[in-house]
Amino acid sequence: MLSPPPPHLPPWHTAYPPDGRSVGWARKELRRHLRVWHIGGELAYIAELLLSELVTNAVQASTPGATPLGIRFALVDGRLRLAGRDGSDEQPVMNRDTEEDKECGHGLVLVDALAHGWGVDRRATGKTVWAEVAVTVRGLRCR
Repeated sequence: MLSPPPPHLPPWHTAYPPDGRSVGWARKELRRHLRVWHIGGELAYIAELLLSELVTNAVQASTPGATPLGIRFALVDGRLRLAGRDGSDEQPVMNRDTEEDKECGHGLVLVDALAHGWGVDRRATGKTVWAEVAVTVRGLRCR
């Protein structure tokens, strides 16, 4: 038996301080939305991991006293889009050559491996890094 399609909710967005606490706050809000959208299992796990990486990268790109981070996610046309905005003009780098025991450098490699698509939107000041995963009525649609 198929689950009902996820209910529509408007895109969710907020601003958080540019520090590590924001990662947990964003994940908590995403979990709440995923429950309302009837998204669970592997897709929910992947979405949380993607959002964690995007917000972590935004925190790391920010400087002390920087403008707040913009966090956004939306479910539109069968795609879950997650995004993190920061005030840095530096282009994020996907470093596939980072040693396995290093803490930094794996975030965008994970995003690239798990998302159906991702990219960077430049702003006059700063950037938004986003990732999308496809959602079907039953959950994750494989690439």
